[in-house]
Amino acid sequence: MPQFLITALDYTDAQALDRRMATRPAHLEMAKKLKESGNFLLGGAMLNEEEKMIGSTLVLEFDSREQIDQWLAHEPYMLQKVWEKVEVTTFKVANI
Repeated sequence: MPQFLITALDYTDAQALDRRMATRPAHLEMAKKLKESGNFLLGGAMLNEEEKMIGSTLVLEFDSREQIDQWLAHEPYMLQKVWEKVEVTTFKVANI
């Protein structure tokens, strides 16, 4: 199954962190469902120098890029304008 690296940077307006924190439970619930289905390999928040969350990085497995796009269309951080810029790159986890 193809693997994908998702790098998502948050909006930078004054309310961005508040939106992230308010949406975080729904985002984590979706991540749990991805884990249960075998699509979630790794993920976490990116932090700035003050250790405040400014984005996310995930490694996911889906059958196609179209499935990634479908997931993004329902991802709470997208719907609630937490993530401003999202990059999806084909990826391969090293098997060492």
